[in-house]
Amino acid sequence: MALELEELTGQIIGAAIEVHKALGPGFLEAIDENALVHELRKRGLAVEQQAEVAVRYDGVEVGKHRLDLFVEQQVVVDLKTVTDFAAIHFSVVRSQLRSVQRKHGLLLNFAKPRLDAKRVIADSPPEK
Repeated sequence: MALELEELTGQIIGAAIEVHKALGPGFLEAIDENALVHELRKRGLAVEQQAEVAVRYDGVEVGKHRLDLFVEQQVVVDLKTVTDFAAIHFSVVRSQLRSVQRKHGLLLNFAKPRLDAKRVIADSPPEK
């Protein structure tokens, strides 16, 4: 059974691997992010960087949140430079997915000798 958006998430992970191979671990997250945006755009993908999205509660906007990357208006990408992923990292991506009413996200950790990439699926289907 093929994963939904498998091709797109595969392209994003491939681009991240390319960036990580070239730069290696140790840079600030913003540097990895800028390099990944460049690589994704080189590959013809539409990327919004630091997209500001509204957070709503009970029909009222209660704040704004920034997404590291929003690719093809489909996949939320959260970049990290951490020792290991923690449960909170997955929770944050799920919250971001709810805020943009999407189902698919990626967590990318550039701090390890080998890129660590995890797919994140929203807890519930997006509202229509």
